[in-house]
Amino acid sequence: MAGGRGERLKALTLNRCKPATPFGGKFRIIDFVLSNCVNSGIRQIVVLTQYKAQSLLQHIQRGWSYLRGELGEFIELIPAQQQIGEIWYRGTADAVFQNLEFIRAHNPTHVLILAGDHIYKMDYGPMIAYHEQCEADITVGVVDVPIERANEFGIVTTDDTNRILKFSEKPKDPDSIVGQAGMARASMGIYVIGRERLEKMLTEDAANTTSNHDFGKNIIPEAIPKMRVFAYPFQDVETRAQSYWRDVGNLDAFYEANMELVALNPELNIYDHQWPIWTYQAQQPPAKFVLDEDGRRGMAVNSMIAGGCIISGAYVTQSLLSTDVRIEEGSRVENSVVLPTVSIGRRCAIRRCIIDENSTIPDGMRIGYDAAIDKERFWITKSGVVLVTADMLKALK
Repeated sequence: MAGGRGERLKALTLNRCKPATPFGGKFRIIDFVLSNCVNSGIRQIVVLTQYKAQSLLQHIQRGWSYLRGELGEFIELIPAQQQIGEIWYRGTADAVFQNLEFIRAHNPTHVLILAGDHIYKMDYGPMIAYHEQCEADITVGVVDVPIERANEFGIVTTDDTNRILKFSEKPKDPDSIVGQAGMARASMGIYVIGRERLEKMLTEDAANTTSNHDFGKNIIPEAIPKMRVFAYPFQDVETRAQSYWRDVGNLDAFYEANMELVALNPELNIYDHQWPIWTYQAQQPPAKFVLDEDGRRGMAVNSMIAGGCIISGAYVTQSLLSTDVRIEEGSRVENSVVLPTVSIGRRCAIRRCIIDENSTIPDGMRIGYDAAIDKERFWITKSGVVLVTADMLKALK
């Protein structure tokens, strides 16, 4: 499912959908869920798109075209096509309903429904096996979250067998996990459903004129009293420890998830050769650091620097630089996430920023040091991170 507007990412999704947003220096958000599928041995994948999908379509066509159609493998891109009249996708359930004919054509036993806008590494095989073991009608992937953040997610209440008793979409008063008063169980937006069961539920929902046609708001809550609906806790199969999962749904979460990668021992290991994150590999030269004089020394400390970057007499610390970033002499970048093809001029000072693609920071500009000035020019998050986009910079001229 890659059709969401991503409105909580503000101007970062002004010209792109959320799954197409750059992440981690060289990836796009959707690369993580697609890599999970391929690494799990799932190679019949459909990507449903709707809003501002051009950059996403281009990225998948360039980077994910290696699957072999003659072996029954595919990543099929299906934009919203008004399949059942003059309506676009009205919700996540309706998006799948409008493409049931495509699903029928491949006659799967189970359908795995995934959100395309979360950051995590997961083998879906054990979840599908768990679904069959429980003889479930629906299985929902879940993670444990602090109860103070529970109103950001769909929250499930389970019994001691993990059978779901209740599903609440972003509740103000969430139920805690039995025996863990400070934690709640959140839906990951991952569902395993038998094909025939899925068809029946979606057809009934489509005929309901009062429905929002959404899995979290309608399909799952209405199925709970009538069917066997189970939660699958997303844990390490061997240690049973909570696994890494991030919903980068707002700017602060996006910033924090990127900055976590810069840490000494990040929870998300993108250097894991056993579970690679696949993506479109642009032909980039290695990162380059030039000049070695006091006041104009090209260097980066405790940072991640992608290919194609040139740091010319500038200092970068605790930051993540995506591909093709240029930083000129005398500039300093701290605790920032810089997306691809950004140019930072001379004698700039950048701190706690997200700088969007194709932005050009003029010589001498300071960002992240005076909140009042930054608020007039850019967007500031609740935690004080400054979002800078190319359009915002053009408006200053």
